[in-house]
Amino acid sequence: MPETIDEIDARLLQALGEDPRSTAVALAERLGLSRNTVQARLARLEQRGVLGSFERRIDPARLGYPLRAFVNAQVDQRRLAEIADALATVPEVTEVCGLTGASDLMVQVVAVDADDLYRIAGRILASPGVERTNISLVMRELVPYRLTPLLDRVHSAHPEA
Repeated sequence: MPETIDEIDARLLQALGEDPRSTAVALAERLGLSRNTVQARLARLEQRGVLGSFERRIDPARLGYPLRAFVNAQVDQRRLAEIADALATVPEVTEVCGLTGASDLMVQVVAVDADDLYRIAGRILASPGVERTNISLVMRELVPYRLTPLLDRVHSAHPEA
């Protein structure tokens, strides 16, 4: 079972979520902790993979890729590693998740426009082992990616911190 975060880690992550450019000193002052404690905890969170890539904060639309879509793919599962390697070579593929259910993979992509999306979808379908695809265009993001409610839950479970 993965190691969970405690209430101090939750408070630290909440503070980083509110101001990701905060220094360890600023975080320490804000949370009433020592700088060494903050630095050690941040290092441990990074080492454990709790703090992910900075890339998640970059808006593809600001890079010229305003269209986002999900490509659900049915694949030859015996070739999953080969398929993942092929999809990783497509710059517009931002994420690939293995699924249960009717589709085997959910591939998130970004595109410049509809013609570009068509090209990307064709490249995915041409990947060895991909048998069929179904594309869903994101019309609007209604609830953006967030973790603050989870951090609030962890912190509220230990209100003494």
